[in-house]
Amino acid sequence: MSDRVQVVVIGGTSGIGRHVAESFAGRGCDVVITGRSAERAKNIAGELGGNVRGLGVDLTVPDQVPDALADVRRVDRLVLAALERDHNTVRDYRPADATRMLTMKLVGYTAVVHALLPEMSADSSCVLLGGLAMHRPYPGSTSVTTANGGISALVRTLVTELAPIRFNALHPSLVADTPYWSGKNEICEAVKKRTPTGRLVTMQDCTDAVTFLLENRSVNGVNLSIDGGELLI
Repeated sequence: MSDRVQVVVIGGTSGIGRHVAESFAGRGCDVVITGRSAERAKNIAGELGGNVRGLGVDLTVPDQVPDALADVRRVDRLVLAALERDHNTVRDYRPADATRMLTMKLVGYTAVVHALLPEMSADSSCVLLGGLAMHRPYPGSTSVTTANGGISALVRTLVTELAPIRFNALHPSLVADTPYWSGKNEICEAVKKRTPTGRLVTMQDCTDAVTFLLENRSVNGVNLSIDGGELLI
């Protein structure tokens, strides 16, 4: 086993998860990234370079998670960044889509912790990715708002059950430079106007926050919001 820090990023093939994985790889860590497609995860791992390898893990099928992660050894840092968008209003509710999204985010995240727990130590730490839709719901955010609220609660029970392993969650506002928000200028500008800093959250901001939550040994059970002060207005 390498003496390098071992980092696992669930949902590390795109967006914030990929940015976090690239940052730790650049620091010389051994990094495992996952995505639904094993082939794509391996291709992205090759693009990131360094000591990165990719695995296929589908969090919407939680029973398969332990087998998918069976060859992961020693987990010093765990980042649960997998997400799925679900614009799902109550008036036109699609239960199947909601079930898929909530299964992935809540049951899937917990299944990953369960599967990797034997490879974690008292010094390990984990960050779960939520979002500020839990405080600022919008039309169609029914499932997203529910899931992110669930993440904030899940952190507390993980801290209680699995002490002294540290668990924290990051809840960013709209992250402007993620692929999802590219080209959605009207929405981005509306959020920017109500943000006191006059700027939107970036993936670098998220990576910096994730790193802080993972590495500060006195931070535990925290739901950290990064929004430039948007929630104060």
